[in-house]
Amino acid sequence: MDIRRSPDPQALAIDAAVYIAGRISDSIAESGSCHLALAGGRTPEATYKCLRDMTIDWQRLHIWFGDERCLPSGDEERNDTMARTALLDHVPIPKEQIHTIAAELGATAAASAYCEDLRLAPPLDLILLGLGEDGHTASIFPGHGPFPAGVEAVAIFDAPKPPPERVSLSPAYIRQASERIVLASGSSKQDALKQIQAGKPLPAAKIGEAIWLVDEAAISG
Repeated sequence: MDIRRSPDPQALAIDAAVYIAGRISDSIAESGSCHLALAGGRTPEATYKCLRDMTIDWQRLHIWFGDERCLPSGDEERNDTMARTALLDHVPIPKEQIHTIAAELGATAAASAYCEDLRLAPPLDLILLGLGEDGHTASIFPGHGPFPAGVEAVAIFDAPKPPPERVSLSPAYIRQASERIVLASGSSKQDALKQIQAGKPLPAAKIGEAIWLVDEAAISG
């Protein structure tokens, strides 16, 4: 595991924003655009607030989402609502380059529609992921799967955290991205990180090689 430490949550948010901005700029320099999938959660939210102050060619950035909760559009608990409040409403990304998951349609219809959208796009350059206390990432929880082969997004009906119905990028599609970045903060993540380092097959251990950006509380102890 490529683990990079920051001393505390605020330093992690800043360090992560600097690193992500650099990788976005690298991708744009290489191919003319960057396709980035955002994560939900408090640690990513803090990162997004820092990211909006970075120097980025926002017009060349395409935004996707790693997962979404099946709630009405605009609901405060949706990941895209958080991302808009923390980042997207503050930067000049063209609206047609923000690709949300229509989770208000229900998991099956939304997953199918998102697969169609993703098939029209190049492989993702960067995927940002969080880490749950149980080792879940995106909306793939322990016990989920196996998933159908060749699908980009999957419907989830039994998430152990509310709401139970969600849409998530599939583990196989996550592994196809050029780079995966996992953000983890706080002592509540220690056990999951230790289990992943020990080789336990938690969902977050099945995403392929990744850059793990963590604070000291998440990795020490």
